[in-house]
Amino acid sequence: MSLYDDAVLVLKSHEGQEELRQAYLDHLDAHPDAMWKSCTAGHITASGLVIDPEHGRVLLTLHKKLRMWLQTGGHCEPEDATLAAAALREATEESGITALELLPGGPVRLDSHPIPSPCRWHFDVQYAVVAAPGAVQEISDESLDLRWFAYDEIADVADESVVRLLEATRARL
Repeated sequence: MSLYDDAVLVLKSHEGQEELRQAYLDHLDAHPDAMWKSCTAGHITASGLVIDPEHGRVLLTLHKKLRMWLQTGGHCEPEDATLAAAALREATEESGITALELLPGGPVRLDSHPIPSPCRWHFDVQYAVVAAPGAVQEISDESLDLRWFAYDEIADVADESVVRLLEATRARL
């Protein structure tokens, strides 16, 4: 099965956010290359909110280009077999933590947002990724900083999309 086929199956089975979910599916239908960064009309991305539920904290990255505290994530790569694998790969690369596990149940939510050119839009499929207690992060070249924040600090440092992702993740836990 191709990554494109996996994305269609994942989105068809995603519960909630019906209008946005359909927009993703329509975009995929209109753009067979929508899984790749080269699709300038917009492309599917995969992200993972790294959480440590035992300590009630979230690992955020200070994005190098956007200069915002965000969850880990990014573009799909040809070696990604699934969206879940892409989200886990991105979380591992950007956090430096090797013992991460996806929270069961598929994506936690979807978030679509405009981005600076050359591409116009990201259709982000957002997962939650659980870190083992005591996991130690290591900053990557893609980040200016990497830091654990308590759940109640997220609204003070991150935008509404991260706040909503954390709320959805906590509800699933």
